[in-house]
Amino acid sequence: MDTLALILSIIGSVNWGLVGLFKFDLVAWIFGGQTAAISRIIYAVVGLAGLWCLTLLFRRNRIGLNGE
Repeated sequence: MDTLALILSIIGSVNWGLVGLFKFDLVAWIFGGQTAAISRIIYAVVGLAGLWCLTLLFRRNRIGLNGE
């Protein structure tokens, strides 16, 4: 689950980078606009993945802690 969430977050970051730099929304372009149902689903899933990635910051069993 963590890996999937990270991949989706990276996809979202690339899309936001394209929006910020070039005013080009790749997700909307591929799936038929920002208001298309599939685009909205993808935005929601990427957003949920980003929220899941927040939990990575607060886990006690992260790699590198306690000599692991």
